[in-house]
Amino acid sequence: MKLNDALRLLAGFMVLLSAALTVYVSRNFIWLTVFVGANLLQSAFTKWCPAIWFFRQLGLKEC
Repeated sequence: MKLNDALRLLAGFMVLLSAALTVYVSRNFIWLTVFVGANLLQSAFTKWCPAIWFFRQLGLKEC
């Protein structure tokens, strides 16, 4: 798996997980959804994402 694919997989999973937790556990999990969205926005502008560092440590290569 390439780094970009792993990043998209993580982002999609976190959005779906936070939405499910918001519906089934507590409305406060909406803040996890907000955090994920804000992180995606800031990474688009700054070209820096904490998850990329983690995936590089796992040995994933960029496209």
